[in-house]
Amino acid sequence: MSLSTARSFLSEAGYGEQELDANSALMELDKGLRSCKLGEQCEAVVLFPKLFQKYPFPILINSAFLKLADIFRLGNNFLRLCVLKVTQQSEKHLEKILNVDEFVKRVFSVIHSNDPIARAITLRMLGSLASIIPERKNAHHSIRQSLDSHDNVEVEAAIFAAASFSSHSKDFAAGICNKISEMIQGLATPVELKLKLIPMLQYMHHDAAVASSSRELLQELLSSYPSTPMVIVTLHTFTQLSLSALIHIPKQIELLLQYLKEDQRKAVKRLAIQDLKLLAKKAPHMWSRKNIQMLCESALSTPYDGLKLGMASVLSTLSGTIAIKQYFSATTGESPPSPELADIVKLAQECCYHSNLAVAAHGITVLANIAIFCPEKDVVQLEQDTVIGMESLLLLCSQDESTSAQTTLKTVLVCLVRMLRARPLLSQVCVEFLLAQLHHSCDSACIAICHALAAIVTQLPVLGESMLGNLLELYSSAAHRSSDKQQELLVCLATVVFVASQSSLSDEVKRDTAAAGSLG
Repeated sequence: MSLSTARSFLSEAGYGEQELDANSALMELDKGLRSCKLGEQCEAVVLFPKLFQKYPFPILINSAFLKLADIFRLGNNFLRLCVLKVTQQSEKHLEKILNVDEFVKRVFSVIHSNDPIARAITLRMLGSLASIIPERKNAHHSIRQSLDSHDNVEVEAAIFAAASFSSHSKDFAAGICNKISEMIQGLATPVELKLKLIPMLQYMHHDAAVASSSRELLQELLSSYPSTPMVIVTLHTFTQLSLSALIHIPKQIELLLQYLKEDQRKAVKRLAIQDLKLLAKKAPHMWSRKNIQMLCESALSTPYDGLKLGMASVLSTLSGTIAIKQYFSATTGESPPSPELADIVKLAQECCYHSNLAVAAHGITVLANIAIFCPEKDVVQLEQDTVIGMESLLLLCSQDESTSAQTTLKTVLVCLVRMLRARPLLSQVCVEFLLAQLHHSCDSACIAICHALAAIVTQLPVLGESMLGNLLELYSSAAHRSSDKQQELLVCLATVVFVASQSSLSDEVKRDTAAAGSLG
């Protein structure tokens, strides 16, 4: 038998002899590992992830990893690199290793090598194992030592390992924090290395005092190093640290908005928008009216479509959460802004008719969410404006087969369905518009519109009977079309017909039941 046999074992599952196949495959791979040819050894190593995927048994995985540890200990650096890649690819199987001590012992022996490349690979290996050995003191000590190495490859590997252990070990994070701070602040540390060290501070959240000192250091770095790469890395690390220590999120939102407003560099603005989007997803309840107002002002004043798209995306995310309720709620000493006059509405209305379809989709999303969340008496005109904006976008996108147009169309239809659920009085007009559009739209758009109609009729069965005539006519004409999506379109139309007919069928059943009851 050869490695080709092992490959065939791994590619074809045998139900009756699964255990035999697993053992046979492992034996063949073991022969490959013990081969005198480097190529065969490497081929055997890279087949292990497939073995783990096919036979995820703890006993087999434990035995296989011990064999890989021996190759790591005795092989050359190329083989060690192969074992490292296999370990990283098989991360979810690491917890199935039974003899963790023996495995780590064999790997760790290489840390004492005179070769800095071998030590660097070992450090990365230890970092990849951090989830199963978070409190190994000898690993902690080796990482600290290697941070002082004169070899750049070893230092970078130590940074990788330190970041991995910091995310899993409170003790290691607390112990390494001062060391990292000294290196970042040290004049002898090159800027390129500082850029790699700074992201480690995002893991210094296990202890309040350590988190506070990390924030102070990051704030100092923003003042001391105003170059674009330093500001971008520091701000993003600041955001990640804030997400772990939730009490700092309001301050971080203010800091990012400040950079978005005052810093003229587009790269910094893009990073600020990206992080604001992250904070909008993770903690929308921590956004104040002032924060949203600042974001709206920045979006209204920017001349760049790319930045406007990013800010509209953040507002779109916030508009679907409690943040929009807080924006229009009365607070101490302040009266709530009128939905008709608020800057967020002004911005959304401006976005609705933007030449960039993605910006327009976000504008519609914001308007629809405001119309849904605000009291009906306050948004009568806004509802009409939103429907007009939706109809304009639907007209524009329904005859365009491009991916961007179809994505926008689906977004608008989702917003329409949600809005009609909250404002059923608008349903009749909107359904008539959608039915009319089915006659003039491309097949992709027709399919999306059919899905929307089915959802609307499910919410409001009373509309079903009035739609049936139009739908049957459309079905007849679609049956004579010849296109790639004809079959899918016919299925969608039939589905809408079925859903729409349920309301009339239900009424007939009720009448028949009542008649039967009276006869009885």
